[in-house]
Amino acid sequence: MNANQIINMIMRIVMRKAINKGINMGINKAVGARQRQSPQDDQMLSPEEKQQRRQAKKSVRQARQAAKAARRMNRL
Repeated sequence: MNANQIINMIMRIVMRKAINKGINMGINKAVGARQRQSPQDDQMLSPEEKQQRRQAKKSVRQARQAAKAARRMNRL
């Protein structure tokens, strides 16, 4: 392997991680998911808010799976 191939390989790894992080942050921002919730937050929520939070988490999970599937399809 020459130096050019090694540099390209490292750059692809770095770019892949940066793009994935950006996609995940964008999905979380779009859905409105909060980061690092404390247990006291759950106790203060009404049942409707708890249901809404569960739905948001489910949406985030589905969006991440869709993004992952799209990236897999791009490789082919």
